[in-house]
Amino acid sequence: MPPLDYLNRLRVTEIERVISLFPNGAHILEIGAGTGQQARELNRRGFDVTAVEIASSNYAADRVFPIIDYDGTHLPFDNASFDVVFSSNALEHVRDLPATHAEICRVLKPNGICIHILPTHGWRFWSMLTSFPGAAVMVFRAVRGRAPWRDAIRHAGAALIQPAHGERGHAFTELWTFRPAWWRHHFADNGFVVVRDEPMGLFYTGDLLFGDRLSFSTRARLANWLGSACHVFVLCRRSAL
Repeated sequence: MPPLDYLNRLRVTEIERVISLFPNGAHILEIGAGTGQQARELNRRGFDVTAVEIASSNYAADRVFPIIDYDGTHLPFDNASFDVVFSSNALEHVRDLPATHAEICRVLKPNGICIHILPTHGWRFWSMLTSFPGAAVMVFRAVRGRAPWRDAIRHAGAALIQPAHGERGHAFTELWTFRPAWWRHHFADNGFVVVRDEPMGLFYTGDLLFGDRLSFSTRARLANWLGSACHVFVLCRRSAL
């Protein structure tokens, strides 16, 4: 996993880029909250935030905000409970997406919206490409005694095998299924209308190559040339129109 401190700061920067999409005073449900960093940031900005995550999350021991454990499918809330359902880099990890969308529709208020941040095919491509120099750096650090060999072996194996990031297909098919066009069709097939979508406007890779050595302003400029790592979608239910 990328360094947690830097990942948390990246997630705060992403919230800063999408905060204008959230209606004032909204009651927000965040699905797949991870550490809770983004839920905490939304709460700090005056929103009423409820966050859920599976108990087996990689970030379960690093939570910074109260998070409710759930089974990954059924949302333990009453019908029409939330103004906004929000997720960030989460839906690609959901195995049964139709069931999750049905639950989202159930807990969303009639005129509520969804805001989903999702990785792009550009992120998938650059993550695959940079996994090789990233693995070489880890092996070099292990040789110098500055990193555990198990981490170096894990990085080298991931570069060679290129495992899937999400729950559908493999790394190479994700070059297609992570495209914004694929998600637009998917949302339409599950009863949603995309009312707005746009690049997040930050470039980064799966292992956050170069980390602090690239400022977020530099990552924003790189996104103009290399593509945005994430795309943001704003949805409403088709039945609400």
